Parts: sequence; structure tokens; C-alpha cells
Amino acid sequence: MADSIVVTGIGVVSPVGIGHAEFWSRLLAGESGIAPVTAIDTSAYRVHNGGEVKDFDPREHGADPTWGRASQLAVAAARLALADAGLSAGDWQPERAGVAMGTTSGEPREIEAFNDRFVADDLDREAGELMARYPSHVIAGQVAAAVDFVGLNTMLPAACAAGNYAIGFAYDALLGGRADLMLAGGADAFSRMTFTGFARLGAVAPDVCRPFDRHRQGMIPGEGATLLVLEPLAAARARGARIYAQVAGYGLSCDAHHMTAAHPAGDGAAAAMERALEDARTAPEEVAYISAHGTGTPTNDRLETLAVHQAFGELGRTIPVSSVKSMLGHTMGAASAMEAAVCALAVADGKIPPTINFEEPDPECDLDCVPNVARELPVPVALNNASAFGGNNASVVFRRVPS
Repeated sequence: MADSIVVTGIGVVSPVGIGHAEFWSRLLAGESGIAPVTAIDTSAYRVHNGGEVKDFDPREHGADPTWGRASQLAVAAARLALADAGLSAGDWQPERAGVAMGTTSGEPREIEAFNDRFVADDLDREAGELMARYPSHVIAGQVAAAVDFVGLNTMLPAACAAGNYAIGFAYDALLGGRADLMLAGGADAFSRMTFTGFARLGAVAPDVCRPFDRHRQGMIPGEGATLLVLEPLAAARARGARIYAQVAGYGLSCDAHHMTAAHPAGDGAAAAMERALEDARTAPEEVAYISAHGTGTPTNDRLETLAVHQAFGELGRTIPVSSVKSMLGHTMGAASAMEAAVCALAVADGKIPPTINFEEPDPECDLDCVPNVARELPVPVALNNASAFGGNNASVVFRRVPS
């Protein structure tokens, strides 16, 4: 425990609220952030709903309105996380403080704006500036510059598992002594590119996201950012910090099976869970909650169920497994970071958020998906699962820290 890495701050900008307190209370209440999309014109599509961050003014969070939206969301989440951790400028050595971010699309709105100008034959200097704001690494750079973290800085564009990858990177950096303090998480902005891609794949539900339900019809695209403050336990205790949970270990895998489809037996996701438990020196029976990837697509939920059973055996039918994507939508590169925040809060609070919109069980998804109503029970250990296109899988174990 002496070299443990712990979560001491949580910053969330989400479709159900800004700040972890509103985020958590609304999730526990089963409130949905899904609504008709306003960022783009969806009249040409068959689907029209999304999980957008509402009433967000970047200036209120120290973010420049001229930055890309994902950078704005990420900087807001970073400032919220540091404030929640009780940290302010001067409390850290900048060269020993780092940022690990994940994303799916970087700043897609910038490339969309450039393309619109290209089609209209309206390229000028400002159009070139749009291109400079597009690459994904810009997001992590903006976060670091905004909070004066000048140590390690990395962006892991590992699609929908990216937030968990970033947390794993930060965990290793802290354990290895390469940093004293890390901000880790993910960010993605709602975009025409993402919405169109998933809509054309036929993966977007026409109304709501209903993970593990027999009549599920797909995911709902979303946006947001979440960053966690991670630091060694000894440092956290020395400054009297509130500790949400320990990051006990993580596991990664790649299906090496198909560009978009998961392994048909769930082997990759199961391997990530098994490796995470091994890394955390945690037995399957210790896990009290699993935050599912739970996209609400027919194939993903069935394969994730197979993977849980493969990793946990008969326990897979009784461990609470919920999907907050039923309320948030799929926030892409921010998704597993938000779900990591859910796990840390579940460990600290002893409450599990529900999977809403659940009406009829599916025999192929025989999990306890905490249907529709939150549950109050001790969560000494939580497991966060994430899977992504390209076969990328990442699981992170969170554990209660004894007082």
C-alpha cells in the first residue's frame, strides 16, 4: 500500500452536468442527458438524438473560446479536478506534474470547418489555423499549458478505450517515479464526423440507449471530458487530501481480429479484465461492481457478457454490472474516463448507478445490470471496462483505501 496510486480529484464535464457532484447525483437518480442534437443539423439522418454538454461557457472555466471544443472541455475538467483535489498553483513542481489524455477524434470540428471552407473555395490564413488546432495532441498540450504542468505529456488516441489507457499510463508514470502528480482522462467533442460515421454504420439507436435489454438498437453519440488527479498515497496523506480510491492495477489487450468487430467469443475483453485483476492482485470474488463498456449495440453487449462470464465464471451472473452510457450516451474518448470517475465515486460512496431504459431481459445478456434504479451497497473493489475499434481493450481496478 505504501507505493499506492490514488485518486484525489475528479473533474467532469458531461451531458448530465458539469462538476462531479452534479454528475454523480444525476446518475444515481437515473436522469438522462440524451436529447435532440443541437450542434449539427440532423434532418438528413434517420436518427436525431445525442448526449451533448449543455450550458457550457468555456470562459467560466478558464478556457479560451477560440480553442477547439474538445480542448475547452478538457481544460474545464482539469481545473475542476485540481480544485476538487484541493490543489492550486504553487502546490506542485511543474516539471514533475504531467498530463495523460485519451481521445477518439481529437478536434474534429476544426477539420470539418476547414473542409467546409475548402469546398467553398474560401481558404485563407484562418483556415490554416483551423488545421493547426485539429491534431489530437493539441488537447493534452492545452491542458498542460492552462494549469502549468510541464512534465510528461501524452495523448493516446485509442478510441473508446482511450481514457482507461491514459489512466494506465499515468499510473505507470507515478509508480516509476517519472512524475509526482498526474492528470489523466479523456475528451471528445460532439461532431458531424462522428455522428455521421456511427449513423451510417447503423449503430445509433433511434430513441434511447438501452444496454443489455432484449430490444436494444444501438448507441447514442455523446461528448464530454473527465480528468482524474492521481498521486502517490503517501503524498496525498501528507497534505491531508480526500482520497476517493486507489488505482490498484490495469490490463490491456488487443483482439487482433477485425477493424470494428470484437472477438466473437469476447477473448480480448476477457483478457484485459483478467490482466487487470492479476496486476491489482485481486481475486474475482473481491469485485463488487463492474462498470460496463455497455454501448447498447446488439453485438457489443452480447460479447461483453461472454467476456464477463469468461473472466468471472459463475460470479459473472451476480456481480452488479451497469452501463452509464444509458444516461450519458457514448462520449467516445472520454467514455472510460467518465466511467473511471463512476468507479472511484462508487468505491467512495458505496452506491452503484443504474442502467436505465431497461425493460426486458435478454437471455444472451444474463448479467445483473442494476436495472433502472441505483443500488446502495459497499464497493470495496470496482472494475472499469472499455473496448474500442481496432480491438483495443482496457480494464482498470479501483480499490477502497483503508483509513
